[in-house]
Amino acid sequence: MKSKLQTPSPGGGREGIKPKTERIQILDIYRGFAVFGIFVVNIVIMNSTFLNQDIFLEQFTSTIDRIAERLLQLFFYTKFFPIFSLLFGVGIAMQALKLQSKNVALWPFFARRMLFLFLFGVLHIVFIWSGDVLNLYALLGFLVVFLLKIPNKWLLILSVFLLIFPFYDPIFTEIFRFLKFDPGVFLADYTGADVHAIIANGTYFEGIHLRLLEYLTNIPMLFGFLAPVALSMFLLGIYLGKNQIFEDFARFLKRIKWPMLAAALLTNIYRIAFLFYLPEYQIYRDFRPFFIKTMVISDVVMGLFYLWFLGIIWYFTPLKNLLKPLKYVGRMALTNYILQSVIGLFLFSSVGFGFYEYFSPSATLGIALMVFIFQMLFSKIWLAYFKFGPLEWLWRCLTYGNYIPLKIKQKGTLANN
Repeated sequence: MKSKLQTPSPGGGREGIKPKTERIQILDIYRGFAVFGIFVVNIVIMNSTFLNQDIFLEQFTSTIDRIAERLLQLFFYTKFFPIFSLLFGVGIAMQALKLQSKNVALWPFFARRMLFLFLFGVLHIVFIWSGDVLNLYALLGFLVVFLLKIPNKWLLILSVFLLIFPFYDPIFTEIFRFLKFDPGVFLADYTGADVHAIIANGTYFEGIHLRLLEYLTNIPMLFGFLAPVALSMFLLGIYLGKNQIFEDFARFLKRIKWPMLAAALLTNIYRIAFLFYLPEYQIYRDFRPFFIKTMVISDVVMGLFYLWFLGIIWYFTPLKNLLKPLKYVGRMALTNYILQSVIGLFLFSSVGFGFYEYFSPSATLGIALMVFIFQMLFSKIWLAYFKFGPLEWLWRCLTYGNYIPLKIKQKGTLANN
């Protein structure tokens, strides 16, 4: 039957064609890079939640901790979530085109696929960590069938508009007021000391209750800040995937060289001014929301510059070998994303070591690096024996409604993984 889904090949089709293989590799490298950057940011929140973070961080005044904070501000905050959103859009658009070429009905497939991703997100929130974004990605994924029909020009216009539109906060404030939903009430009776006691010393079930309250409290940030950025980058990813930019990605990277360099220069000048100079002036206090919005846009542009720069290294320099370990993590992006949360749960909560609000900014950065090195090694070894990461495999089986063999029958070389 036309609508019956076929089990996909591990390589994603058209095996043996060099451009396809290179395209897949650079996307996996991008995903691995994004997984690293996301964890560097997330571990700061795992170490101390938003409720008490500013007060907690004030005690760390050493030079190395100040450098760590500046590194996070300059190179990590608000840069990797947009990257991952774009890559999600690229991947889902490419998958949709592949299914269309096989005359597979898109809506039933993506409805199932995104439903299970949403459920993964729910389980992630309840049992591991409240800072989940899988739910948000799943909601975006439900839109892909409709977004593919939008003309290219409008995909780009909508992407830019959603990114620069400055009035999300008042809009969502009115929506919450209309719905009689007040996110501020959920943690209103909790102090930083209360949260510390529950995470570091409380029972696992107390932790589950706190995670649910944290998630509900953070809904304004999720939908008022993260969702517009995610949708903007998702649309850009749909555009890139729909137009098969990665079929000749090297030439595309060369074509956008000067715009990317100019954008990186201008946005970094602003970012440095914002972080180190503007807050001292009255104009910043008078127009603070405008300056913050411009900073977010600058950070997103910086994230796109990261992708361009990594692509240049991969296609045009002998340093490409330094990037290869990232592709193993990228092929198991879902597994590694959840694994990072599991590590955080055991490291910071009473389930494990209870080191909540224990580590300095430099220490959390160092831990993130060590964890990611472990993930690169783990992913490379795993993929030497198995076709997919464990959660990627489970997601495929659930989506296709079939058991998909996981183990590689004849072990290939690691270079082909």
